Amino acid sequence: MDLVAWYEAYWAAKDDKVDHSRLDLMLAHIQAGQRVFQLDGGPGMLAERMVKERGAEVVITDLTHEASSRASAKGLNARQLYVAEQDIPYANASFDVVVSDSAIEHLFDPARSFDELARVLKPGGTFLLCLPNIAHWRYRLWLLRGRFPIVPGTPTDFTHLRFFTLHEIRQWLGDRHINIEHVDGSASLWLRNGFYPAWFRHPWVRPWYIRLARRWPTLFARDLIVIGRKKGT
Repeated sequence: MDLVAWYEAYWAAKDDKVDHSRLDLMLAHIQAGQRVFQLDGGPGMLAERMVKERGAEVVITDLTHEASSRASAKGLNARQLYVAEQDIPYANASFDVVVSDSAIEHLFDPARSFDELARVLKPGGTFLLCLPNIAHWRYRLWLLRGRFPIVPGTPTDFTHLRFFTLHEIRQWLGDRHINIEHVDGSASLWLRNGFYPAWFRHPWVRPWYIRLARRWPTLFARDLIVIGRKKGT
């Protein structure tokens, strides 16, 4: 399978709609003046907000020409890069922050992305990572019943090739000298495919579930947002 060609068609058919409540949680960890690198950032919805709202200097890549061209049209410093075949074209320790937002799970070799992001991150810099949480309570219940369904928009979306829990993320980052400082969670209550009962979106219930997802993300969050710090040298 030609993964790049597949995602060229994917982005050609997809608009810029995104879960901005999730992006809000990530933006909170970006500061004005920081030099940020985002890998596989699609058409740049998060990168654009990092520039406009947080005052960061952002470099963004995507494995497709389609997405990187759309990011460039937004005025972003964007280029096409398939990290499975190319190194990130910057020297070691070039960036204050590196970002991967809901991207690594789509690749055959996630280790390559972790390696390259850690390489270009400065000692003391921030590793900002968002990954779907396969240990969500819904999947725990399904597995207890002997099920593992593919559900669009969830941790087993058909585009996801790899699956992660916080335990594995901690190991992947620790092997690259990144210590986790904070873990947040996005509930993703926008999902309307049966993943959540409809009453979870009731105005009285919704804010409480969002609080649960942020307080105990490994159990209640659809997406884990992990903030790591690279050890100094």
